[in-house]
Amino acid sequence: MEASSLGSDLPLVRRLEAVGFRAWPAASVAYDGSWQIRLTGGHPSKRLNCVVPLDPSDYRDLDLRLEKARKRFDAYGRALLVRQTPLSPPALIEHLGTKGWSVFETTDVMTVDLTELELPDTLDYLPSHDIGRFIDANLALDGEDPASKSALAEIISSIKPASGFFIKETPQEGPIAVALCVQDNDLAGIMSFAVSPRHRRSGIGTEIFSSALRWARISGARSAWLQVGSTNAPALALYRKFGFRKAYQYHYWHQDARA
Repeated sequence: MEASSLGSDLPLVRRLEAVGFRAWPAASVAYDGSWQIRLTGGHPSKRLNCVVPLDPSDYRDLDLRLEKARKRFDAYGRALLVRQTPLSPPALIEHLGTKGWSVFETTDVMTVDLTELELPDTLDYLPSHDIGRFIDANLALDGEDPASKSALAEIISSIKPASGFFIKETPQEGPIAVALCVQDNDLAGIMSFAVSPRHRRSGIGTEIFSSALRWARISGARSAWLQVGSTNAPALALYRKFGFRKAYQYHYWHQDARA
């Protein structure tokens, strides 16, 4: 694994990590030094249940701190995960590798300059402020368990920056596309974007995605960011079409077996 900070714009990484935390808030946030420990009992999202080291120089007492974090995760019924960004100490990442940990998922963080992006002059879809309607549509399109509705509602209701919920529905099929855009000062994050399999490649996804970015720009955002699985080729192709480019990657680590 390459050094975590190699070739990265660390001030940009710090800023995107900060807005990312605000855009998808965990129920419980604690700190051990510069390590952020994020836990959410009601929802299994990895972003809401992980340890995120935020200072490359903070790597003292690794075994002790990882064990303390594990106990916190055990109390929530969660497996301990470490999220490696370019801010993670290389010594910690090397330590994880020697202790039987491995990477099981990689995500690209992508950005685009909204001020130079060609977007429609009008919004094809106006943002909704109906959280319940958005959550129902999002769960249906993602195929998630409806029982997670209350937990997802709690997460989305906790988002402090301005949020726009974009929903496309038909009388026959119900929801066919959704997008959630969170505008934090001059940065806008696309937190959820999904299109029904039957309507992919029809232009509907492009329309609703364009509307979310247009709304963000009208509201004062100058840049947009998003996170996408590094192996999700169709999504990556769409985002690149809009001008998004990779700013950095992050990796999730778990321990295959206790050493």
